[in-house]
Amino acid sequence: MELSQILSFLAGQPLLALALAGIGASFAGGMLRRPLPLFGGFLRGVGNLGLLAAMLLTIAQVTRLTTGADFALPQLGMERQSVEGGETRVPMQSDGHFWISATINGVKRDFLVDTGATLTAISPDTAREAGLKANPLNRTVLMRTANGTVEAQLATIDELRMGNVVARQIDAVVAPGLGDANVIGMNLLSRLASWRVEGRTLILVPHHPQPVAET
Repeated sequence: MELSQILSFLAGQPLLALALAGIGASFAGGMLRRPLPLFGGFLRGVGNLGLLAAMLLTIAQVTRLTTGADFALPQLGMERQSVEGGETRVPMQSDGHFWISATINGVKRDFLVDTGATLTAISPDTAREAGLKANPLNRTVLMRTANGTVEAQLATIDELRMGNVVARQIDAVVAPGLGDANVIGMNLLSRLASWRVEGRTLILVPHHPQPVAET
C-alpha cells in the first residue's frame, strides 16, 4: 500500500490516527529518555495522553453507537399519527410496525419506529435533502440491516419534529443499506418523558410538548 493511500485511510479514521500518533510519541520519548531526559519524558507523557484519549473516545463511541438491529422496511399507505393532549399517538400499521410522519431539518419523511435500534438511521437521499452535518470525528460504523452488514457514516440531525415532539442535535447514521427508509431509534425515544405501547398504539410523551407544525 502506498503512503498516500495509508494517509487517506487514516484521515477517515481519526481515532486510529490518534492512537498511532500516541504510540509513536511514547516510543520516541522512551528512546530519548537517556540523552534528553526532560524532552523524552515530556514526549512520552504526550504519547500516553494521546493513547488514553483515543481509548476513552473509542469506548464512548462504542457505548453510544453500537447497533445490531435488523430493520423491516415495508412502507405502506399509513394511517397518520394524532396528537391528544400532551401525547403523540401512533397507530400500528398493517405490516405490524409503527410508522410516523416527521420532519428532519424541515424535510418531511416517514420513519419506522424501531425500539431495537440503538441509533436513529437516515437514508442517503434524506440526509442529502436535509443537509445533515457529518460527525466531527468523521467516524463510520458497521451496521446490520435486512440486506446484510453495511458501513454507515455518522451525522447530526439539527432538528426532528414528529407530532408534538421536537428533538434537536440528535446523533444518527446515514445508512445506504436502508434504501429509501428512515428509522427512529432508542437514542431519540430515550429523550422523551415516556413512551409506551397500548394495544396497537404507540404513545410518545415529550417533556415539553410543542405545537404541531402545519404541513
